[in-house]
Amino acid sequence: MDMANDQKKVSRFTRLTERNKKIFSNVVTVLILVVVIAVIVLFASRSPGSQNVIHLSGIEITWYKWEKLSSISDFIENSIKGPQYININKYKLKIDGLVDKKLSLAYNAVLSHTGYSKVVTLNCVEGWSVKILWQGVLLKDLLNEAGIQSWSNTVIFYAYDGYSSSLPLQYIMDNNILLAYKMNGVVIPPARGFPFMVVAENKWWYKWVKWVTEIKVSNDPTFKGYWERAWYNQTGDLTWPIIGN
Repeated sequence: MDMANDQKKVSRFTRLTERNKKIFSNVVTVLILVVVIAVIVLFASRSPGSQNVIHLSGIEITWYKWEKLSSISDFIENSIKGPQYININKYKLKIDGLVDKKLSLAYNAVLSHTGYSKVVTLNCVEGWSVKILWQGVLLKDLLNEAGIQSWSNTVIFYAYDGYSSSLPLQYIMDNNILLAYKMNGVVIPPARGFPFMVVAENKWWYKWVKWVTEIKVSNDPTFKGYWERAWYNQTGDLTWPIIGN
């Protein structure tokens, strides 16, 4: 009887041990899956191209040096094809045309240049305006890096949605015109022109090209962009009539 009881105890112990091993194995498997999922989520959230990074982040500045600023939400959407969404991992800013060295710069390569900021009011021909604190790089720094050829006089900007416009080279050099990547202290959201917008101060809104993908140096001051082909004024100056070249 004692031997039979001992065998039963051993058998029961063996079954319990096998059961515990299975439970332990299942627990370990679950823990490993949890860790793997956590690591994937962590890296995805830190990815430079993540939509979480592209969208509006941080706290928008509403006052700057005793000036009341407009809000990013005060803009009226009037782009030709609606807001554009650019994959920043594949993005390259091309600088070409009449330059000594053509450039193709990734987003972070542009941001590595010295940054500047200033408050500039944007005026739209539709009758609305916004005062924004813009932060960006100087266009002339990018152009000088590419090397401007001596007979150049015009800079043409092309956008991701097919939009285009131009500015006089001398205007860009003399007025420290920005290629902005932040507005009111936050990254420009896709609806407002991410990754870059031309801050064409003292020019009508149609000269402020958004979603810039290419900057072409030219010697053609008569180049007509999207709205200029529709008889909007070539200069875009606030002091000139909107219609007529």
